[in-house]
Amino acid sequence: MTARHSLTPEAVPQTCDATRVTWAARAAIAFVVILGLAGCDHAPGKPGVTPLVQHPEQVLDFPTLYAQNCTACHGVNGKNGAAISLNNPVYLAIAGAGNTQRITANGVPNTAMPAFAKSAGGMLTEQQITALTNGMIAAWGKQDAPNAETAPLYADATNGNAGQGQQAFIAYCGQCHGADGSGGHAPGNIITGSLVDPTYLALISDQGLRSFILAGATEQGAHDWHSYSPAHPLTDADVTNLVAWLTGHRVVAPGQPYKQ
Repeated sequence: MTARHSLTPEAVPQTCDATRVTWAARAAIAFVVILGLAGCDHAPGKPGVTPLVQHPEQVLDFPTLYAQNCTACHGVNGKNGAAISLNNPVYLAIAGAGNTQRITANGVPNTAMPAFAKSAGGMLTEQQITALTNGMIAAWGKQDAPNAETAPLYADATNGNAGQGQQAFIAYCGQCHGADGSGGHAPGNIITGSLVDPTYLALISDQGLRSFILAGATEQGAHDWHSYSPAHPLTDADVTNLVAWLTGHRVVAPGQPYKQ
């Protein structure tokens, strides 16, 4: 006789229990998946619609660009730095947007002013250079700045007359800097350093000297081209001659000599 196989009473509950466990596991997995899908928009590490941090070339706001690229030399808020103050309406008016943008982009050869434009080996895009230039003029330029059209030229390639420059220095600058340029006292008991020190002259370019004569150092209350003598503002020839006299004090090997 053929044996008949049938489920024992003990086997039926075990099979049902296994089925229940399988369905429960599947339901749990499905629930987890649904929760995961619902929370995908906030999943850790998933990029958002916009990046949390901008790419460097996407930064176009003036305060950030200035702080990251200019503050070290030109000072916080454009003043009190080692280089000329950019927060100076007279300087910005005379230099103009074109020169300001060119210098920012290409730098100044043989000085500490580097090129910032990518096209000249720097790190900033053309848009960022424009944002810096426009930002300086918008933040620190003034409508009541002296008319740049009547001011001496920002740059002058002609050779000045050192003898006439010395006379101009005595007339316009000697009261604060000493008749020989070796230093003196400005109003407010401010001690002025030597402008004919060979080390100082080795560190500053001809254009740097010209820019300071034209625009002054506003944070120190220094004069600009039209306020040395309001009745007789400096002419272009005066400025060029002053630079010629000052640079005539340069030496071949500036600095403190070493003992032999």
